[in-house]
Amino acid sequence: MSKLANAFGVSSVYLINGITDELAENSLADKELLNQFRAIEKMNDKDKGVVKVFLDAFITKGKLKQLVL
Repeated sequence: MSKLANAFGVSSVYLINGITDELAENSLADKELLNQFRAIEKMNDKDKGVVKVFLDAFITKGKLKQLVL
């Protein structure tokens, strides 16, 4: 079971139960950020869209900074 889980990049618990919180907790070291993403998931679609626009803007800004340096 663990070889299959490793092949898919998930835990054995996820394969058995489909629990994604464990996967998110293992993927994100910043627990505050994980909690913020959980709060965003509870927002309505319009507010989620606004958050996504801001995230995209910051990600793009970071990529542009790397290109300049």
